[in-house]
Amino acid sequence: MFRRRPADSSEDLLARLGSLTARARELAETQRSRVELAVALQRGMLPSDLPRFPGARLAVRYEPANHGLNVGGDWYDAFPLPGGRIGMSIGDVQGHNIEAAAFMGQVRVGLRALASVTDEPGELLGRTNDLLLSLGADLFATCTFLRLDPVAGTLECARAGHIPHIWATADGHSGIDDGEGGPPLGVLPGVDYPTTLHRLTAGGVFVLLTDGVVEGPSLHLDDGLDQVMRLAGITAVAGLGVDALATSVMRLAATVGHEDDAAVLVVGHDGGSDRSPVER
Repeated sequence: MFRRRPADSSEDLLARLGSLTARARELAETQRSRVELAVALQRGMLPSDLPRFPGARLAVRYEPANHGLNVGGDWYDAFPLPGGRIGMSIGDVQGHNIEAAAFMGQVRVGLRALASVTDEPGELLGRTNDLLLSLGADLFATCTFLRLDPVAGTLECARAGHIPHIWATADGHSGIDDGEGGPPLGVLPGVDYPTTLHRLTAGGVFVLLTDGVVEGPSLHLDDGLDQVMRLAGITAVAGLGVDALATSVMRLAATVGHEDDAAVLVVGHDGGSDRSPVER
């Protein structure tokens, strides 16, 4: 004969609720620990301050995506090269997790290490691409690498699947450089990355970005780049400096409508050249 299961007592229900609550707290602590680990890993992979270079002005702004485990792999970097030149990189790793943050560190360190072998931007990206493929990584990264000669006012650039960068001059000209690049790092072997030559005059600026600044549900990439171009032009004409421009550009990231990494690296030049401010 079927017998009805006796109803749980209040004590049983309270005990079960207490057990579930304790488990929820344990899971929350685990989640919090993983978030803290990912954020610490991400921040530990990035330079705390950019070095100072004679003849050049640099400013960076960075806002990590750390909503839950949505920790991304955007990075920026600047370091000295032989002959008084400066190497700069900015990039974005596929994914938003601890693995993306760790892979970001590999790419950044790889670029620095290989720059001791060659600092020609296109060749450097090609060697870094081959290195990442040799490691068997499942992720890929977009990247822009610049080599600035502050004395000559020349700036050489190579892109690996990364979004265009912005330029502006003190006399009011500005534009979006969407010249030829190559595929992201870690995708195809034996890639040749073309290098583009620019000339940066006194008061001119270059703005390097990750897509979290200029693209999202509330902002199309082209519109975001146009807004940065206008900001760069206004700031350069007014002579407000690279820090003011970096701050203004980063405010744009708050309007894109998503929670993603956002990095901005602004490059300015104290010297000048009599030639065209931007030359390809």
